[in-house]
Amino acid sequence: MNPFVLYPAISFLLGLLFGSFLNVCISRLPQRESIAHPRSRCPQCRATIRWYDNIPLLSFLLLRGRCRDCSRAIPWRYPLVELATGLWFATVLCRCLNSLPTGLHTQRTTEIYVTLILIGIGLAILGFLLIGLMVMDWQTLLLPDAFTLSGIAIALLLVFIRAAFLGPTEDQVILSNNHIELTSPGSVIDTGNVFLTGPEHLILGRLAAICGAAFILLLIRWLYKALRHREGMGLGDVKLLAMIAAFLGFWPAILSLFLGVLIATVYAIFLLVRGRAGGASKLAFGSFLAIGGLIAAQFGNRLIEMYTALLR
Repeated sequence: MNPFVLYPAISFLLGLLFGSFLNVCISRLPQRESIAHPRSRCPQCRATIRWYDNIPLLSFLLLRGRCRDCSRAIPWRYPLVELATGLWFATVLCRCLNSLPTGLHTQRTTEIYVTLILIGIGLAILGFLLIGLMVMDWQTLLLPDAFTLSGIAIALLLVFIRAAFLGPTEDQVILSNNHIELTSPGSVIDTGNVFLTGPEHLILGRLAAICGAAFILLLIRWLYKALRHREGMGLGDVKLLAMIAAFLGFWPAILSLFLGVLIATVYAIFLLVRGRAGGASKLAFGSFLAIGGLIAAQFGNRLIEMYTALLR
């Protein structure tokens, strides 16, 4: 079978399994319950779910969306989360396969393979976390540290591993002719003094992105409280944006924030027009920020390039 069909199919099935586990996290983490014990239960009658009734997507279809014990409807959230995670994993793998180098095998090719693997793993984990946080915030207005802070730690670990596989001059910053030039693979490197090595540039840049993204939301949070004399944004949103920056970098995180605000504004206007919300109503902004992060993870670089091209 064609590997460009087989591998995404395997990735989709793996994503379904992770989506099933993600449903457990969504149900239990906001309640501060263990995700390991007890076994999965029906949210209505609390009956333990049999293993053959816990197969992602398939069991939901075979049971026609109803619990075997109490016959009550199983929330659509469960299959939708599994499907979304499966599609995300498959999409990430397809992107990595399309980016594979062609031609003779060289040391540089090996470095590209390692980089693509690390990027693919990072995007898969980011999607898993953002889908979970999006649903959790929508249902409970909570963004658990078990996802946000753990996500930042995982992203930094991947950055450190990626930095270890950089080429001798890749990503280094050169101080030449009284200005800083960032070298890139295949470019001509001017003579000058090394300002930052590749690993230093990658690691310090990502740490700066995390701090910068968090500072922006902390500043907005402080200004809102100073003007309105009440809390307008939780620290969970700050940690969420910092997590996105840890995986994607500063500008994709800012794009996520912009998209999140835009989508949240459209939704808020819809609620106001329908009379279903008022000026003091709470909004699950973390859910919209997570949607922005998912869009930025898939199309962020392209959107940023299109925007910068308009400014030239």
